[in-house]
Amino acid sequence: MRKAKKLLNHPADVCQQQLDGLIAACHGNIQPVTGVSAVVRSDLPDAQVLIVTGGGSGHEPMFAGYVGDGLADAAVQGEIFTSPPPDAIMTTVKHARPGKGVLFIYGNYAGDNMNFAIAAELLEEEGIASRSVRVNDDIASAPADRQQDRRGVAGDMMVLKIAGAAARQGLQLDEVWRLADKARQHSRSIGVALSPCSLPQTGEFTFTLADDEFELGIGVHGEPGVRRQKMIPADQLVSELVESLCADQALAAGDEICLLINNLGAATFSELLIASRKVHQLLAQRAITIHDTLIGSYCTSQEMSGYSLTFFRLDKQLKALYDAPCHSFAWRKP
Repeated sequence: MRKAKKLLNHPADVCQQQLDGLIAACHGNIQPVTGVSAVVRSDLPDAQVLIVTGGGSGHEPMFAGYVGDGLADAAVQGEIFTSPPPDAIMTTVKHARPGKGVLFIYGNYAGDNMNFAIAAELLEEEGIASRSVRVNDDIASAPADRQQDRRGVAGDMMVLKIAGAAARQGLQLDEVWRLADKARQHSRSIGVALSPCSLPQTGEFTFTLADDEFELGIGVHGEPGVRRQKMIPADQLVSELVESLCADQALAAGDEICLLINNLGAATFSELLIASRKVHQLLAQRAITIHDTLIGSYCTSQEMSGYSLTFFRLDKQLKALYDAPCHSFAWRKP
């Protein structure tokens, strides 16, 4: 059986060593939390809501790559594709010393839902107020009438951007939560895979795809999509993705969005830019304005080949928060 080739040291050390490399690359802007796989801002403000994100490793630069001014204040990471345990979340929050409460932001997955909820309950018992936003932007993972069951994918970063900007303004916990949840409701994503991802511990691929096939609606852990089919031209595929995203969010002429074209791991920039070209053409035909375009690796799935599109629908309030400055390893807005 064919296995993935990766330039690693020992497979058991992947999660910690990649986190150590991130900390080194940030030149003192983030610091580790002793005893757990987590990082916090070095310049943590005392008088604002603490934004904590996290989830399984394997999606780099998500989650720790978004720790910085105007984004997350801390990130807790589990093993590859595995939720961080409640005690690690608690340790990270206490290390950060929340002043005005804690807002947890994470993807809508069973393990994350359970472990962050346990941590929230323990915090409440200690008198620390907390709220949670479970990001569920993946439109392929459940129909519109079951949005609560949808997975979180690259839309996490839009929610983090809005929450971080709101917290930076000194708003109270309930208002930061309200704005972050509004960002969640305004985010929609869908992805396509041409090849699978693999687990560093074993080198084994999580699923198989024929050389002449792609899978529409794939999850970032290799969860099944809505269908597999023979390869088609990029413009034809992008047209379907755009149609699905517009329909799910009822986008219409005069609306304004931010566009994220996210490399799932092994897509080339040529493929991403060809997708950008077609999305811009299609939305111009619909008289939908693109306020900002992000293209690159923001929420990956190891070496999975393919990409996801995210539409983040703006209003005046969300636009102002989106345009606020931020600075982290993975996202910088001056």
